[in-house]
Amino acid sequence: MVLTKGDEYPIHQTAEPVAYSGTDRNFYDRFFFNGYAPGADEDGFFAAAMGIYPHINIIDASFCWLKDGKQINLHASRGLGMERMDTFVGGIKVEVLEPLKSVKLSVDAPDHGIRAELTYVGRAFPLEEPRFTRRNGPRILMDVTRLTQNGTWQGWIEVDGVRTEVANWLGTRDRSWGVRPIGAPDAQPASPPMMAQFYWLWSPTAMEDGDFYYHTNDDEHGRPWNRRAAWRPLGGGIEDEHHYDTADSTIHWKQGSRHAQNASVTLTDSTGETKVEFDIGPNFMMLGLGYGHPKWGHGRHQGDGETIEREDFVPAELDVMQPHHLHVQAVSTVTMTGPDGKVRHGKGVLEQLVIGPHAPSGFKGMLDPA
Repeated sequence: MVLTKGDEYPIHQTAEPVAYSGTDRNFYDRFFFNGYAPGADEDGFFAAAMGIYPHINIIDASFCWLKDGKQINLHASRGLGMERMDTFVGGIKVEVLEPLKSVKLSVDAPDHGIRAELTYVGRAFPLEEPRFTRRNGPRILMDVTRLTQNGTWQGWIEVDGVRTEVANWLGTRDRSWGVRPIGAPDAQPASPPMMAQFYWLWSPTAMEDGDFYYHTNDDEHGRPWNRRAAWRPLGGGIEDEHHYDTADSTIHWKQGSRHAQNASVTLTDSTGETKVEFDIGPNFMMLGLGYGHPKWGHGRHQGDGETIEREDFVPAELDVMQPHHLHVQAVSTVTMTGPDGKVRHGKGVLEQLVIGPHAPSGFKGMLDPA
């Protein structure tokens, strides 16, 4: 048994100390953030993430900055020491100021030329997404709960001595926890062998008077196994949450890639049909936050001490069909037209990760491009 700071709080889920999270080796607890300049044509995007992996005893985090077509990523990892309340690593720190409403994100890595002080406040109460449970044959691939919340950012970011003031920037945070692949991959092959398949779209969008959320996980036939579209007005609570009856997305893929050129979502409810259209801008490469990264994948052991590393690249110069370059968030301006003709304008991201076959997109193999 190991007592840690969390044991002082009434948050236990089992008879074990908080340091133990059930029995699954792949349990994780994760923070994610993004933020972007609010104007339709304004440049500037940041993202951050922090993962806690109790049963492999590692914490890691990343902070990323995308501007003028260049993406800069700061990666950090250390041993967790079984202390889940110490949410800092490599100069990246997350502090909960007011649960379910406000969070502070700090970065202090002067040796790598990156510093930031950013405070986030939610625009409304967080949205709890449907539980994500997916098996590959008998194996659990995902069993995850996630909350998502749009908000505003205040503060500053400094990269290589150039400071950018962040005033009323828009953005999204999520908190997820549960089971998904982390750390070193399982050496045991699937039996029988099966082709990997994962189709994911996510579009948290800040509109003028509220927030639009859409996501879908589809199987190879295009059938959703987890999908929802919702609207929440500014300052709204759970009782103000509106769920659409149906939601269908249309993606036109860039030739030679699995990245969207343009996209739309058609929503229906008792009032009629609503159309949401995405004018897609630059791609942020999610490997900057460890997603699919060949070295900095989530929960990978980076050494016995604290390890910090910076990487720089130009997203437009990358080979977009490399598996670790498939996962992106595209900064987008968004137009939402209701059944009464009312038009709302906003900004958000369209996250995309498409691996394996997907019949509506014309993808038949593991990595065939459009």
